[in-house]
Amino acid sequence: MRKTRPKKRILLPDPKFNDPYVTRFVNNLMYSGKKSIAYNIFYNSLEIVGDKMKDEGKTPLEIFKQALDNVTPQVEVKARRVGGATFQVPMEIRPDRKISISMKNMILFARKRSGHSMAEKLAAEVMAAYKLEGGAYKKKEDTHRMAEANKAFSHFRF
Repeated sequence: MRKTRPKKRILLPDPKFNDPYVTRFVNNLMYSGKKSIAYNIFYNSLEIVGDKMKDEGKTPLEIFKQALDNVTPQVEVKARRVGGATFQVPMEIRPDRKISISMKNMILFARKRSGHSMAEKLAAEVMAAYKLEGGAYKKKEDTHRMAEANKAFSHFRF
């Protein structure tokens, strides 16, 4: 589109928890338009989280949201060319991009995990992120460390 930015589409909340964040997560999880399978994976993984973390005193959805919050990066580095040299410039992330990055990282590292079903892998990644560990949390920490190391180039922001 040349002139105007496209309108943000409003996502309908999911059928079980009535939460639009869940729908957004399921849309990222989905392969080839198989939304019902993606919903089954997500709901099964939350059941597994609920079974394994009974003693936390929180619902599985609250644990999932806290886990997402724990893997959400605040800053990222972007490559910027200045006079032949390429600098890694730290920049703050827009709120909707933060959510998108955190969801995609969690799904990516859940897929890389070892386990039988995707629901088990996703549940393991959610529990790890809730406890401030796991691949997605490590990726966030690395991103923040990189931004901290390149703080000197923050005046090159565009």
